[in-house]
Amino acid sequence: MLLAHPGGPFFKNKDEGSWTIPKGEVGTEEEIMSAAKREFIEETGILVKDPLIDLSFVRQKSGKKVYCWAFEGEEKSIENFTSNSFEMEWPRRSGKKAVFVEIDRIELFTPAEARKKILVAQISFIDRLKDYLNKEL
Repeated sequence: MLLAHPGGPFFKNKDEGSWTIPKGEVGTEEEIMSAAKREFIEETGILVKDPLIDLSFVRQKSGKKVYCWAFEGEEKSIENFTSNSFEMEWPRRSGKKAVFVEIDRIELFTPAEARKKILVAQISFIDRLKDYLNKEL
């Protein structure tokens, strides 16, 4: 399972419980799945392959609704990892702007490892994918 570690100063020294699925904002007039594909490419540099497995959504602690799809990729594709960046004031209240990558690394994990690494609210995506794959076997 591929997970992404958020870039920027807030997650620099965080590991377990801070990884996420690559995700982002849906633009106005944009379909949710189209936004998911676009964001995945922007945050990882990896092309999305059909067919997609719909893993529905979760609601995070903040109230944000996060949708997830899975697809079968190639392990070697993570070698082409690139991420977009964002600008923010850093250090806080300094008046200085700094640029950070949105995702500083991606990694493949076993389901057991992924459960430890991923944000608690997103664990159900792992369970849903495992259930889907077990039905397919």
